[in-house]
Amino acid sequence: MASPWTDIIEDARHYPSPHNSQPIVVGVEDDRTATVSYDLRRGLPAESFGIPFGHVCAGVFLAGLAVVARAHGFTVTETLDHTPMDFERLTRDPDDHLHRLGSVALVPHVVTDDDREALAGFLARRSSRRPYDHTLVGREAVAAAEEIAAASGHRFRSTDDRSVVDEIVRVNQETLFDDLRNDAVHDEILHWLRFSKRQAAATGDGLSAETMLMPGPVLRVAMEHRGLWDVPVLGAVFRRVYLATMRGVRQLGWLEGPFETAADHVEAGRVFMRIWLELSRRGVALHPFGTVITNPRSHAAFVDRAGVDESDGRMAWMLFRFGRSAPPPVAHRRPAAAMTVGSAS
Repeated sequence: MASPWTDIIEDARHYPSPHNSQPIVVGVEDDRTATVSYDLRRGLPAESFGIPFGHVCAGVFLAGLAVVARAHGFTVTETLDHTPMDFERLTRDPDDHLHRLGSVALVPHVVTDDDREALAGFLARRSSRRPYDHTLVGREAVAAAEEIAAASGHRFRSTDDRSVVDEIVRVNQETLFDDLRNDAVHDEILHWLRFSKRQAAATGDGLSAETMLMPGPVLRVAMEHRGLWDVPVLGAVFRRVYLATMRGVRQLGWLEGPFETAADHVEAGRVFMRIWLELSRRGVALHPFGTVITNPRSHAAFVDRAGVDESDGRMAWMLFRFGRSAPPPVAHRRPAAAMTVGSAS
């Protein structure tokens, strides 16, 4: 008889991850229990806060797993290990690449129509880098996001002030150019870029030129020859192509809350995923500005412009644009077998 993990992992693999790196690995132990790990080879340690965001990604996955499991007839119980990630393990032993996040167990549950609808929403969720349509998202959607954040001790804030939005969008643009000057971050970004549809389909991961709405050859030249960003004419062309995808942005949202420990980071990931799914359910598109958070200079500029208080262990740990757009291209995912250890059938 087939294991329930087979169908659960098939759906759960559609969780979002930084750079679409898909680092979560599920070790199936039996029909009801599994170990969840983070593949350090797929992490982003070069960026400031890149390591904490490994645990944020874990929280995102676990929130999605809970949605998926319910639609397949189970609730999920967790026993988590919040040990900090040590990427230096890879230099000591490349085979020692799985960081254990904890174990999960499936408990039988009677499926409801709401569960099925939630799964459909999870599978339909995408990050939209397309231009947005200039309209404001209604107060009800914003209030729903605020309620989800507050339930976990976080705060969702947003702005539709044109000057603030335009300034932070500019900061987001400049962050890319600033990150490209950092050799380690540049190499990390380059590793995850996919310059053609064929390459993206073959790897099943990474940031494809198609989902970034940029011509593959242009993206390759721009990223492999980063010095061209500073050439007056060519640099201006690259900036225009990049900014073209930012048209129509009227609102930005961000999350503030505890962000000191690994447990904080996991909970932050859950909050973000729940908000993303709620906004998506309401027809609202979302695109994270992750590098503004992880780049120290950009983070400081954002905090100053948005009036964020980061005292007492709290931090503005997520920033995104949200609104309405045409459906974005579908990002590729690796097959379920690629994130599964043990037998799921």
